[in-house]
Amino acid sequence: MKFICEKSNLQEAVFTVQKAITGKSSMPILNGILIETNGSELILTGSDIDLSITTKIEATILEEGSVIINAKLFGEIIRRLPNDDINIETIDDNTTQILCKKSKFNIINMNTNDFPELPNINENMLFSIPENILKNMIRETIFATAQDETRPILTGILFEIKNKTINLIALDGYRLALRFETLDNDNEINAVIPGKTLNEVSKILEDREDNVDITFTPNHILFNLGKTKIVSRLLEGEFIKYKSIIPEEFNLKVTAKREELLNCIERASLMAKDSNTNLIKLNIEENNMIITSNSQLGMVKEEVNIILQGSTLQIAFNSKYLIDVLKIMDEEEIILNFSSSVSPCVIKNKDKNNCTYLVLPVRLLNN
Repeated sequence: MKFICEKSNLQEAVFTVQKAITGKSSMPILNGILIETNGSELILTGSDIDLSITTKIEATILEEGSVIINAKLFGEIIRRLPNDDINIETIDDNTTQILCKKSKFNIINMNTNDFPELPNINENMLFSIPENILKNMIRETIFATAQDETRPILTGILFEIKNKTINLIALDGYRLALRFETLDNDNEINAVIPGKTLNEVSKILEDREDNVDITFTPNHILFNLGKTKIVSRLLEGEFIKYKSIIPEEFNLKVTAKREELLNCIERASLMAKDSNTNLIKLNIEENNMIITSNSQLGMVKEEVNIILQGSTLQIAFNSKYLIDVLKIMDEEEIILNFSSSVSPCVIKNKDKNNCTYLVLPVRLLNN
């Protein structure tokens, strides 16, 4: 194999496929990048079996072939080379040479026959969605996925498509995030994608209106962005019936300015950080919400102007869960719905109806 390509193009391609390589695999082959030639293109692939990313770049191919090189070392070498064309060729079965200006590296490569075969997916595209919309939908739900493996299904996000609507749902037992958009598509899909996959997908998606094509199989999902393809296994099992968790009736409704409320809760949380629950208390009154926190460090009191519809209420929360929600919402005013001091709080935008967030309260002894 022998080819020449621009450093910037190669560096970006390596950075993209490295997202699928954990570097922790007991199989050395999975710590490498597969580099293949195809006509005037170079194809780079990274995989940890569960997640695979392939991307193509233009190159001058002088000799066809393929090679696997340790991803971490190759990435570091390419990143530190001068900004010029890079010449790469295999010297023998075990060695690949990298030349750029006066720099020369000879590195040991691996046998391409040992690289895992990627799932063969028939790309009968099920639906497409603008990159920027999908990127935002992932960002606005992924924070609510479970971080521990006790219930593996909750480490993923449910993709639910029906009635010309796409829903993304994440929950971890303490909070729930639901984000939805209308979709001109009659397909019905119900699949759970690993949070790790969607975290990497969101980094590759760009903030533009170009479509990403998405194909599902019984076991895999494929994201096709033209030059780059991402294939991931789906999580097995049945997702929690989330609709039964979200209350539909409430005793009181609070309208508040999102940023003002966020700032007050963030300040109050400073005093709560010495406890595992990050406990803050909300005393909801007629025209204001009093936020307090007491700990061994001291106490804090904050007040926020609100519009209250309904009776007053005292309720407590893990401040981190409220902060996570308020940070990713983007409207100036939001609605907080409550039923009791031991019932979930449901948070929505005031104007645009495209998301629902649920946070469970912390049960206080006097409740």
